[in-house]
Amino acid sequence: MRAILFEQFGEPSEVLKLEDVATAEPRPGQIRVRMLASPINPSDLMTVRGSYGRKPQLPATPGFEGVGVVEANGGGLWGRYLVGKRVAVLNRNGGNWCETVVLPANQTIPVSADLPVEQAAMFFVNPATAFVMTRTLFNVPAGSWLLQTAAGSALGRMVIRLGKHYGFRTINVVRREAQVEELNKLGGDAVLVYDPNNQTAEELHGKVLRLTEDRGVPFVIDPVGGAVGSAVAGCLAPQGRMLVYGTLTDDPLSLPPRLLISPEASIAGFWLARWMQRQGMLTKLRLVKTIGRLMRQGVLISDIGGQFPLEEISEAVRAAEKTGRQGKVLLRMADE
Repeated sequence: MRAILFEQFGEPSEVLKLEDVATAEPRPGQIRVRMLASPINPSDLMTVRGSYGRKPQLPATPGFEGVGVVEANGGGLWGRYLVGKRVAVLNRNGGNWCETVVLPANQTIPVSADLPVEQAAMFFVNPATAFVMTRTLFNVPAGSWLLQTAAGSALGRMVIRLGKHYGFRTINVVRREAQVEELNKLGGDAVLVYDPNNQTAEELHGKVLRLTEDRGVPFVIDPVGGAVGSAVAGCLAPQGRMLVYGTLTDDPLSLPPRLLISPEASIAGFWLARWMQRQGMLTKLRLVKTIGRLMRQGVLISDIGGQFPLEEISEAVRAAEKTGRQGKVLLRMADE
C-alpha cells in the first residue's frame, strides 16, 4: 500500500513523499482501516516541522484524523463489531495519510453513512474542540460575549455558528479586512480587524470595551499566541477566562501581570487529546452523539477548500497554508 512519509523534520512541501510500504496486519485490540479521506490540519503540519507538542519517531506518516472503512480485526469484541463499518479515525499518534492504517480499535468511532465523506473526515478535532471549549469548559450563557482570534478558520466559523445556535455573542478578530463581510454574513456579532504590526493592543482593547459597554469580555479563546494572544488577554472582563488552544505563531504571550491580577482573570491551556483521555466512556459517547446532531443541523461543518490525491501531497500542503484559503483541504485516498 502507499503512504505519505517524512524522514526528517522540515517544510511539509519538501520533506513529505509518497512511498510504497508493507500493509500491516492488526494485532489483538487493533483493526485495519481502509482510508477514504483525511484533512490537513495545522497540528499535522506542525508535527512535520517538529514543532508540535510531541514528536513522532521517524520515519513517520502524518494525519491525526480522517474517515475510513474497517476491513480487518486483529481480535477483540469492539473490533469485531466495527468490521465493515465507516468510522472516524482518531489516530492520536498520527498515521492516517495512507491507503490503509492499523491502530487500536478504541481510537475509532462509528459515523453515520448519511454524513458526507468530506464532513465525516473532519468529524472530531475541530468540532469537538469548538464544542468542548464553548459549551463544556466555558458553557457561555446566552447573551454573553465570547471573543475569538483566527475567527476566519474552520474552527472559528464553527464557533460563530455555535453562538447563533446557543444564543451567545461573538467578537471575531481577524487580520484581513477581506474577511469582515464574510464573517458578518455568517452570523458573527462583531468582526474586528487587528494586525499587531500596524495597530496597538490599546486600539483593540478600546474597540472591545465599546462593544461590551466598558465591561470587557468574560470568555476568550485563542489559537494564535504571540502579540495577538497578548492583546486579547488585555480585553478580559473581571474574573474573565481565556483558553489558549493553539500556537499559530511561535512567539510567546507577553503581558503585564496587572492585567490578570486586578480583574482576577485567568489564562489556561486546552489540548483536546489530553482532555479526552480524562473523560469516561459515557461522556465520550454523549459528545459524539452531540457532534453528529450538530453536523446534521449545519452547525459543526467545515467548508471544503480543495481535495487532492496522495500523489499531489506537495500541492495539497501548500494549498492548506495559502493565505485567504476558503475551507479545509483534504487528502482523498479512495471512494467509498
